Amino acid sequence: MSQKTILITGCSSGIGYDAALGLRAQGWRVFASCRRPEDCARLIAEGFDSPLIDYQDEATIASGLSEVLSATGGTLDALFNNGAFGCPGLVEDLPTDALRDIFQANFFGWHELTRRVIPVMRAQGHGRIVQCSSVLGFVTLPWRGAYNSTKFALEGLTDTLRIEMRDTGIHVILIEPGPVTSKIRVNSIPHFERWIDWEKSPRADAYRDQLRKRLYKDSGTPDRFELPASAVTAKLIHALTSPRPRPRYYVTTPTYMMGFLRRILPTRALDWVLSRT
Repeated sequence: MSQKTILITGCSSGIGYDAALGLRAQGWRVFASCRRPEDCARLIAEGFDSPLIDYQDEATIASGLSEVLSATGGTLDALFNNGAFGCPGLVEDLPTDALRDIFQANFFGWHELTRRVIPVMRAQGHGRIVQCSSVLGFVTLPWRGAYNSTKFALEGLTDTLRIEMRDTGIHVILIEPGPVTSKIRVNSIPHFERWIDWEKSPRADAYRDQLRKRLYKDSGTPDRFELPASAVTAKLIHALTSPRPRPRYYVTTPTYMMGFLRRILPTRALDWVLSRT
């Protein structure tokens, strides 16, 4: 059998990097893309194919995928959309341009890459498109309105695509992590500092006493219920190799808990729970 191939985005660290290592260990040829040339160079030094793909730059989406297809002879077994960032802040303080910025990286760029991959998978008669969503794709938490909204949009688009692809041989799958070890908190700081004028907010005290303390802290210990990125990789491997993959894969205790509470609680009760999380 020929070696299976997968394109993974956002491989500089965290979930993407662990997935690249895990799939390579399983015998896959991994195209571990990053959005910065220096990260691509590091992964190439580690023996990966590492095309440059920045979801906020459509030209790199086209050129990166072209590089992958040139290396594989025009085929691709799987795509794992993963790269994303957060922009913490209260919804009332989010400039609309901040939402445009995060939607380009967390949603529109994913859609662009996915649309370019689908014809390849249609032509070969099979494929798997796996989207790394979040527990915040089906419940919301305060301070995370920008990230919440991109993941809610991703879930709606992915559910629709899954139904539309039923007779094509292309499986469309969501993975929904909760707290997983990554750099997403640290990586969100520049976006917070760029877009949120928190000192002029009517809720500046809440920023000072709540968000900023969490955002800038470095306790050196994992958050409660936090799992390593390998927990996501384990679900990804099942999604890629099962003859009948699940539409959704939960990861971490909070994801299972919130999925259960969302089914059984009325909206007001769930709002009360989430406002205290």
